[in-house]
Formats: sequence, structure tokens, C-alpha cells
Amino acid sequence: MKNESAKASSTSASRSSSNGTARQASKTASNGTGHKENLSKIFEDSLKDIYWAEKYLTKALPKMSKAAYDETLSKAFTDHLAETEGQIERLEQVFNHLGKKAQAKKCPAMEGLVEEGKEAIEEYEKGYARDAALIIAAQKVEHYEIAAYGSLKAHAKMMGKEDIVSLLEQTEQEEGNADKKLTKISETVNEHAYNED
Repeated sequence: MKNESAKASSTSASRSSSNGTARQASKTASNGTGHKENLSKIFEDSLKDIYWAEKYLTKALPKMSKAAYDETLSKAFTDHLAETEGQIERLEQVFNHLGKKAQAKKCPAMEGLVEEGKEAIEEYEKGYARDAALIIAAQKVEHYEIAAYGSLKAHAKMMGKEDIVSLLEQTEQEEGNADKKLTKISETVNEHAYNED
């Protein structure tokens, strides 16, 4: 009986040790190449997302420029269209550095933000009030883009892709400058809007 008990205990201990080793091996694997591959996929998916977003924005900016009453605001939208086209070219360079074909993945967030701009155009008559609403919609877009490019840049740094970091940083700075420009324009637009009859 003692021998059988000892054997059972030994078998149980062996199974426990084996299971522990398997779990440790699984954990090591998941923290190794598996995680790196996942992070690379996250980076590429986010890149496709913002690529779609920028291309979609090029269709909205001319409409926002035309709908704006304030000339400075209208010009800001037109200027940012040219910047956005340059940003799309940079994203295509990023894809090229990764050895990937530039691909777009529908971005529901940008679609919704652009929709807010469309609603402002439809709901308000041309004037400073509409301009104020357009600026709010446009700044939401800028904040989304700043967050997207900042996150992509952080991932690129972790991946050791300094050439990609540089490209993303240029765009991130442009988006920040566009946001500041809109804030400056809003000071005048909002004042006129509140003083309109």
C-alpha cells in the first residue's frame, strides 16, 4: 500500500511539474515573438486606418471651405487640404519603408467626425454661427489625428524605425499647427457669432 501511495504521489508531482513547465513555455512564447507580431499588426492596422481617414478628409475639406463664411476660415480649410494631400504621400512612404502596399481600412471614427461637419452645414445658415460649428467639428478631427499620429510614432520608436518616426512626426506637427490656427480663428468667429442679430 505504501509503495502504491508513493507511486501515485510521484505521478501527481510529475504531472504538476509538467503542467507548470508547459504553462511557463506558453507564457514565454506569448511574451516573445507572438507579442511582437501582434504589435506590428496593430501598427499596420492603425496605419491603414489613418490612411483611409486622410483620404476621406480630402473629400470633406473643399465642402467645408465652400461652406465657411469667414474668409480666413475658408482659406484655412483650403490650406489644410494641400497639407492633407502631403500627409497622404508621407503615409505611402511609411508603407514603402515597411515593404507593404499602401492600403486603406475604413475608419468609422473619421466618418463620424466628418458627418458632424456635414450636419453643421445642413443645420445652420451661412454665417458666423455655422463657422463656429465648423471649427468645433474640424478641431475634433485634428485632435483625433494628433492622437493617431502620436500613437503611431510611439510604436515606430519601439520598433526602431527612425525613418518612419520622422515622417509621422512631421505630420503630427502639422496637425498641431492646424489645430492652433483654428483656435486663433475661433476667437474672431465666436465673437462675431455671439454679436449677430
